[in-house]
Amino acid sequence: MNHMPDWYPDSQAATGKNAVRVSGLTVAARSGRLLLDRADLELAPGRVTAVVGPSGCGKTTLLRAVTGALPPDTERTTGTVTVLGQDPLALPAPALRTLRRHHLAYVGQDPGSGLNPRMSVRRLLAEVSANPSREAVRAQLAEVRLPVDGGLQDRRIGGLSGGQQRRVALARALARRPAVLLLDEPTAGLDPALRDAMAELLRHLAENHRIAIALSCHDTDLVARLADDVVHLTGPRPRKAPPVPRAGSGPARTPSDDPPTLTASGLHAAHTHRGRRVPVLHGIDIALAAGSSLGIVGASGSGKTTLLRTLVGLHRPSGGSVSLDGTGLAPAAHRRSREQRRRLQLVPQDPLGTLNPSRTVGTALRRPLLLHRRTGRAEAPARVLELLEQVGLPAAAADRHPHELSGGQRQRVSIARALAADPDVLFCDEVTSALDADTAVAVMDLLTDLRERRGLSLVLVSHDLRLVTDRTNAVIVMSEGHVVESGPTAQLFSSPTHPVTIALASGTAPGG
Repeated sequence: MNHMPDWYPDSQAATGKNAVRVSGLTVAARSGRLLLDRADLELAPGRVTAVVGPSGCGKTTLLRAVTGALPPDTERTTGTVTVLGQDPLALPAPALRTLRRHHLAYVGQDPGSGLNPRMSVRRLLAEVSANPSREAVRAQLAEVRLPVDGGLQDRRIGGLSGGQQRRVALARALARRPAVLLLDEPTAGLDPALRDAMAELLRHLAENHRIAIALSCHDTDLVARLADDVVHLTGPRPRKAPPVPRAGSGPARTPSDDPPTLTASGLHAAHTHRGRRVPVLHGIDIALAAGSSLGIVGASGSGKTTLLRTLVGLHRPSGGSVSLDGTGLAPAAHRRSREQRRRLQLVPQDPLGTLNPSRTVGTALRRPLLLHRRTGRAEAPARVLELLEQVGLPAAAADRHPHELSGGQRQRVSIARALAADPDVLFCDEVTSALDADTAVAVMDLLTDLRERRGLSLVLVSHDLRLVTDRTNAVIVMSEGHVVESGPTAQLFSSPTHPVTIALASGTAPGG
């Protein structure tokens, strides 16, 4: 997969025993709350180091400290950080920019939010590349397993899947020819085959180009296979909260008692590229009963996220219809009634891009509670705390802003905000990708309880086939915007018939 054999000259490789050394680093907020407690990290050229631990333990803070970018209103209280002989937390701004521009690359957990939505993929890479030629851009895309034909280079970020956005961000980081590469959950949202290809690429970059690589990761299998060294960070473990009855919840319902709650018939959708409509979805049919759970699987770029956004009215379909309890829904969410919008809630793959950075978590959760009249103003603060407890977050999180939370914590806030509307159908796009195993189980247990007790319908997009197998009744398999196979989950995965399904089940499906 090496499309750029001469891309990293010897002068760019880190020299010496350690490219990065962090010793006893403690980072605290001005309120005294610890974000990181006496962390150590050493990165050597040619080696891959994995930083692991529960959500909120400080993995992202540690990686960002190496780049000299601590969260706002926080400071280093003890410890040292040395990157290629310099302290990034003490460098003047011009020297820090030089370090980042020429020697250090960081790809965050929500890479799409850091890419200019008005720029094409080609411009995004050429802007930072040491070689901005078209041939070099094609090589960079091929290196991260993105197609170089089909017009992807001319598309904007909004027209790419989450997995494609992640790979564009990685290609952009590699375009700088860094000596140190820092990756925050680099395989989140990728299908198994693409995850393995990404691991192969990182191994290649470390061994052949002598890059010092650090990645935070919740995928224990990937860590065991890829990492030369592992740094364990500890933190408060999330606790599974008992189910909390919701106001006006009513009696429980079972899937067999109800006709389909949500139906889609002949659904088509397209993206616009240079004034031309590029089809993305082709005649999708869905029938979702109350209390049922549907898994949607497929390679990155197969149309899964676009399908969810079209169902909730955030992407206008080019054909077909969506109905809720037999009532046709307007194509766009803003033309649907408030009650219809309340009943269909989406938990997106990129929570940072959908949480208002100027609002605290408490404000973000209180707004849907009051907007959809799920509680009174006097009761709203208590209900906010219940929602936080349900998703395994402490009460203190209500006073924090999104930038003060880890990626996994933001993902749980996004889930809590969707649940605050008391929906009938919850669409979840890779909601466990940034969560540690214990938190993921607790969150899925909560959603399963709501599904069984309240008749909540769950639509789950995930590349984790074990999660889909354990938590869904039925599944549809997508490829290039088509549903190629569908049926009961256990039956479909035990006896797949379509080549795409067989490839997914075996972990050899191609990336989109």
